[in-house]
Amino acid sequence: MTGDESWVYGYDLETKKQSSQWRGPTSQQPKKGCQVPSKTKVMLLAFFDSEGIVCHKYAPDGQTINKEFYVEIL
Repeated sequence: MTGDESWVYGYDLETKKQSSQWRGPTSQQPKKGCQVPSKTKVMLLAFFDSEGIVCHKYAPDGQTINKEFYVEIL
C-alpha cells in the first residue's frame, strides 16, 4: 500500500438549468462567464494498492500533516 497527498480546489459550476434564461427574438445571445476556481482549497490524502483506492480523507483546515495524522487515518 502507498499514499499520496494533493491539493483539491473547489469550483462553482452552473448546471444547465441554472445557466438557461429567457430571451426575446431580437435580443443578443448572453455571454457565458468563464469557470474560475473558488477560494476552497483542501488537502486530499489517498491511499491505494495494486487494485485501487483503499482509503481517502480530506484534511481539516489548519491540520498539520505529520506522522501522527497519518497513523490516525490508517
